[in-house]
Amino acid sequence: MSVRAEPASLRERKKQRTHAALVDAAVRLFRARGYDATTVEEIAAAVEVSPRTFFRYFDGKEEVALAPFVEFDRLLVDALADRPAAERPLPALRAAYETSLTHLAGDRGVLDRFLTAHFLTGQTPALLAGRLRRQADTERLLAAEIARRCGTGDDDVRPHLLVQLVFAAARVGFETGCRRGVLDQPEKLAASVVHALDLATAGLTRHWGEPWA
Repeated sequence: MSVRAEPASLRERKKQRTHAALVDAAVRLFRARGYDATTVEEIAAAVEVSPRTFFRYFDGKEEVALAPFVEFDRLLVDALADRPAAERPLPALRAAYETSLTHLAGDRGVLDRFLTAHFLTGQTPALLAGRLRRQADTERLLAAEIARRCGTGDDDVRPHLLVQLVFAAARVGFETGCRRGVLDQPEKLAASVVHALDLATAGLTRHWGEPWA
């Protein structure tokens, strides 16, 4: 059994490398040439694979362009699920977001891909719409996890409100950091997001109380 397991592991690592290479090539070409002017064939050629191989990894240009956001959102959902069961929703969600930020800031390649995707969505309405659709899915997953922790039903607005408040604050903090020119200083960029989260959630403990904040 152990002899068979290793080739599968090697294949998986190769798939991960190809996936990352396609994302890197795509965001680089999108930044240089523009999203609309770049073709799937050009992205595949940059990685020396066929367009058919590209479509084994991604449905099209939108999916590969938004892949850095998908990675971040997946990290966030997993980080929240990993928080202690007894932890209150706001601290758990804050900690999960900060864990995801630490991952983002700790890998220059991951951060560059994310920043490029952020730039592209600001320049391309179709990508912005796709990003918002995917973010809405992520928000629902996070709200469902928070509702599960608190034992509330689907009709309780607080899990959804909490998630959207944190997302809005994080976005403002991120954009503020970008305007301050700290893109080459990941720690300061992360600090800008955390500061915005502090400001946005400061009153929740007083207004919502236990077991939320």
